[in-house]
Amino acid sequence: MPHYQFSEKHRLLTQASPAALMDAVLQPGVSEDPWARRFIQLRELPDRLRGALGGSSRLQNQPPFGIDNFTLLGRDGDTEVALGLTGRFWQADYGQLPVAGADGFAAFAKPGCAKLLLNFSTQAEAGGGTWLLTETRVWCTDRAALLRFTPYWYLIRPVSGLIRHRLLARVRDAALAQH
Repeated sequence: MPHYQFSEKHRLLTQASPAALMDAVLQPGVSEDPWARRFIQLRELPDRLRGALGGSSRLQNQPPFGIDNFTLLGRDGDTEVALGLTGRFWQADYGQLPVAGADGFAAFAKPGCAKLLLNFSTQAEAGGGTWLLTETRVWCTDRAALLRFTPYWYLIRPVSGLIRHRLLARVRDAALAQH
């Protein structure tokens, strides 16, 4: 996704191999972090409570938001894994709109929406070890989406950063446990 309005990057130096790190990113359960789960529960609470009280809730019969909501866009050997998400993330129910693979994600341009690319990559460190990096990029399809997404981004960004740091550590730990 070469064009975007928002970006967040994090990295962690590890002794795990690039192959083990990329395998760990896709390992079921590696993204299941108790802190992330609590933040997601808090974010979803108003909509789920509304549903429990008889109101309209699109989340009521859905599992909590997680990595399974993302579409796997591809893997480039031991150097990168990319995941995508599309919708109106600022809505209580995330306003998710499914896409069919990398081509569907690349073509997505529905007005009033945003698309989010989450990638993990590896880089060798000159002194030894491997950098595990993650970058989140968001592109809003039009001005209306940009105006709605901007305050949401600045509200969730600190928590998103904490979740990304913890996710990097979980990926590292899973990769090291494999060998």
